[in-house]
Amino acid sequence: MTTTYQRIYSDENGESHFETVEVSFQEVDYAPPADPVFVSDLEDATRFGFLMARPGSAGAWHPTPVAQYVIVVSGEFEITVSDGTKRRFAAGQTFLVEDQTGKGHYSEIVSDEPAVLAVVHLPGKGVVS
Repeated sequence: MTTTYQRIYSDENGESHFETVEVSFQEVDYAPPADPVFVSDLEDATRFGFLMARPGSAGAWHPTPVAQYVIVVSGEFEITVSDGTKRRFAAGQTFLVEDQTGKGHYSEIVSDEPAVLAVVHLPGKGVVS
């Protein structure tokens, strides 16, 4: 079994791009006596929190302050990377942001409701206080 998510990263010239990353699962007894479930490789994380942005909000071009997974809880927004590619993300979607150098990306809330995001910071890849 597999699934995918989008990764935003900077290349050696500071240009940001999207990449599709495939995640594999293995069936394990994760929480006995519950039935076995499929689990991906687990990664260390340092912090977790929520972000909320108003409808119509737009972020200027910016690199991410910390490498982080973003899980869309509600709302919808569009991200443009510096190579010109645009993608929309809606509730239930996850992506990894690692473009900590260069121009970064541009984001805009395109839903009529606030966008609520859960963020998971990754260790050793930048700090947000």
